[in-house]
Amino acid sequence: MPSFKIDTSTAVVFVATAPVPKLANAKTGERAMDRESGAPLSTVGLLVSDEGEGNLYQVTIPETGLPEGLQPGMPVRVVGLKARDWENEFNGQKRHGISFRAVAITPAA
Repeated sequence: MPSFKIDTSTAVVFVATAPVPKLANAKTGERAMDRESGAPLSTVGLLVSDEGEGNLYQVTIPETGLPEGLQPGMPVRVVGLKARDWENEFNGQKRHGISFRAVAITPAA
């Protein structure tokens, strides 16, 4: 499925929740890995405020793109944020949504 770039150049972005490991298999605890770099993936909650509207996004980022010491409330910049729609079927029920992925986040200057 195609992905779409999200422009955050005019947005104010804050860490809402600290990074947590993304799991490929919750039963075994197997970590999800980035297909390109092979780095483990984590999910970070980001509050993105732009043009008078704020949204909370759960964004998947390779651990190589996460600076140390991320704390809720910290202002950050997002590098390479993309959105992708998804759909799957589990136990006979169709589910769908939008996933968010970024190359990295950096502390805001």
